[in-house]
Amino acid sequence: MSDIADGSLAYEGVKRIEWADRSMPVLRQIRERFAAERPLDGVRVAACMHVTTETAGLIRTLQAGGASVALASSNPLSTRDDVAAALAEEFGAQVFARAGIDRDGYYAHIHRALETEPDLVLDDGCDLVNTLHTDREDLLGTVKAGCEQTTTGVIRLHQMVQEGALRFPVVAVNDTATKHMFDNRYGTGQSTLDGIVRATNTLLAGKTIVIAGFGYCGRGLAERARGLGARVVITEIDPVKALDAALQGFTVQPMAEAAPHGDVFITVTGNRDVVNADHLAVMKDGAILANSGHFDVEIDVRALDAMAVQVHRGVRPQADEYVLADGRRLVLLAEGRLVNLAAAEGHPAAVMDMSFADQALTCAWLATAHAGLAPAVHDVPAEIDGEVARLKLASMSVAIDVLTPDQEDYLHSWRIGS
Repeated sequence: MSDIADGSLAYEGVKRIEWADRSMPVLRQIRERFAAERPLDGVRVAACMHVTTETAGLIRTLQAGGASVALASSNPLSTRDDVAAALAEEFGAQVFARAGIDRDGYYAHIHRALETEPDLVLDDGCDLVNTLHTDREDLLGTVKAGCEQTTTGVIRLHQMVQEGALRFPVVAVNDTATKHMFDNRYGTGQSTLDGIVRATNTLLAGKTIVIAGFGYCGRGLAERARGLGARVVITEIDPVKALDAALQGFTVQPMAEAAPHGDVFITVTGNRDVVNADHLAVMKDGAILANSGHFDVEIDVRALDAMAVQVHRGVRPQADEYVLADGRRLVLLAEGRLVNLAAAEGHPAAVMDMSFADQALTCAWLATAHAGLAPAVHDVPAEIDGEVARLKLASMSVAIDVLTPDQEDYLHSWRIGS
């Protein structure tokens, strides 16, 4: 039995889902293939993901392959109540998601999804897998394998492996080339700035934007911020990534040096306290704080609360203004949660088309391959990543070259000299 806010919203949800589906040609092709081949017949899937129109496309694809799906939200601020209603009322999924639900309700929904005794689990941040291994070990016996689609979640999974805690194989869908390139770089780059602009209506041209982290998400953000006329400062802990940023012409500084000069701060690191009390204490009046890392720990919101003498909630939608003792005002977006999903609509459907295509094909592969996999973090098979890229190129009417037999022989021979 689903737990959603309002079943009468289903009609609006269906319209939104169908609109997004127009921009997801790869997932549509896979859905048609799944409907014919039924690779997931009888498989129970539990997912903890953002309840958005794009996620609905993945859920419908898994169902077309024969799976029964229970979906819990991975972020209450990103949940679309109309999409949840449509999935539950029109598409036959079990949905446990309400926009804005509190922490206790959030975990109660994860428990409800797990109580379906899933064969496969799909996670977005590792909260579902974490709950399985801490509070619901009684359900571990049915789980054969899982997928994780965030950097933060993969980091947590590797920590579990190091401690010998992970009990089943998990595929790091996040780490595929198509996911990094399309989702993290192009999706996060565009949708994060979209969320900031919607929440603040600020002009980014001429602003100093400080981006914490120069992984794929940080690179995409930096490229797009520079394209909009911003001065971009990168903070990093990895010398290789810092060097990459510097050679691309970005200013690279420690956060302590950047903090007094930034107009907008964006965190995309997967770590905590990246913006801390010391940084907040020297920021200029009106500085905007936004996070696009998975969890709301990258900006020390508790420190900000403690420093503020007054808080103006909702000065704009998803924007809270913190007034400090010296009169400076700092603006926190989306409560420090994912600004691109809370203040905007997340990645465009065309981006999630590839990420969820990777996810769907990996699920079908895991349905039979799980028995040969150890309880560890595994890569998506290269052929799946390549197939998704080929389908995407075909949908864009883009053709590429094919190796000739002689070229194939040359690449696979060590005997041919110069």
